[in-house]
Amino acid sequence: MDPNLRQFYFFSDFLNRKVYSPSGKKVGKVTDLVAERIEPYPMVLGMLIRTKGKKRHFLPWEKMIQVEPRIVLNDEDLLEITTSLGERDVVFLREEVMDKQIVDTYGAKVVRVNDLHFLKVESRLRLVHVDVGFRGLMRRVGWERMVDRVLDWLFSYKLPNQFISWKYVQLLSGSDLLHLSVSLKKLSHLHPADLADIIEDLSGRERSAIFRALDPETAAETLEEIDPKIQKALIETIPVEKASDIVEEMSPSDAVDLLADLPEERAEEILDGMEQEKAEDLRELLVHPEETAGGLMTTAYLSLTPEVTVDTAIARLKAEAPNLDIMDYIYIVDEEESLQGVVSIRDLLTSQSHQPLSDIQVPRVVSVKLDEDQNEVVEIFAKYGFRALPVVDDENHLKGVISFRNVLEVLTPEAR
Repeated sequence: MDPNLRQFYFFSDFLNRKVYSPSGKKVGKVTDLVAERIEPYPMVLGMLIRTKGKKRHFLPWEKMIQVEPRIVLNDEDLLEITTSLGERDVVFLREEVMDKQIVDTYGAKVVRVNDLHFLKVESRLRLVHVDVGFRGLMRRVGWERMVDRVLDWLFSYKLPNQFISWKYVQLLSGSDLLHLSVSLKKLSHLHPADLADIIEDLSGRERSAIFRALDPETAAETLEEIDPKIQKALIETIPVEKASDIVEEMSPSDAVDLLADLPEERAEEILDGMEQEKAEDLRELLVHPEETAGGLMTTAYLSLTPEVTVDTAIARLKAEAPNLDIMDYIYIVDEEESLQGVVSIRDLLTSQSHQPLSDIQVPRVVSVKLDEDQNEVVEIFAKYGFRALPVVDDENHLKGVISFRNVLEVLTPEAR
């Protein structure tokens, strides 16, 4: 191997370079680099060379006589790709990494891979960084030096490198082929709204690859923030068992909206795979038209009877909080689930611990019927300034609660 290797290279240093035989005859040109997936930094195994016959051949790294100033090989060193790589776990860097989108874990943004940065380690090259900056793009199109001169002359400024270490990224594999994304561990730490923006900005196959990699809880929180059309597409691409686990983690109102958009058969398969109690709640919500109060409400609220004390109510609220959509109020019902009153969390926290809820409840409760039009619901929210609104049937039985967030989605559906 060439002893004159530089300490580092970029992918753009190799792409489309001509390859010569020792006699100086042009053999072909470099179309890709092949690397073996070795942690933490992949090792370059060789190059793909396109010859005059338009065929692609593999040139093993150790078979190159020199790299600088030109790439030289022995005439017999070009091999068939499949035979030479065998069963090794490899990645074709131009095909599977270059120009792919990557999640910037610091800014939670989608950026593009413009170049790759290699470091020499014991006469071999290791992939150590992806270059996502403007400098990488200029280098790739051959304008790096010119841009440097112009910026230095005009502003005494040099474009910085924007590298992301390879150890912080990973290739997602599966039926969607290979796609570059942020480390799966880091995805779960992003805010669901940020992760939803990232997924929406990706192509269909990349969306699917990332979504499949999320745990059910993170997937559910993210799905609630995603555009309904993309929600439907994502949930239809995953196995029904995982879809059931994800929908089970969603808030009832969001889960119902999603299920209502799916084909009836698919929705029923998902419901069949869920816990029976949660599935029955969702089936009950599904019977209500989407544009009515029943279609807007959630069943994830806390209702208690009047004799429950303040300290017991606080304990129940803490215990059930992870599963509640409504946290601003506790609704007071009798044994028949008839709505009797409401207690705000503020009043609950400022009352004596031994007091029963009947002492602090507001008995005159504004509510809406199941079939109330959604526009009427919006007007009631605007008139009273509630953060949540109970929904009752004709016998005043509490059936659900509408959150202010659901009303916002009626007012600004494009914001979903």
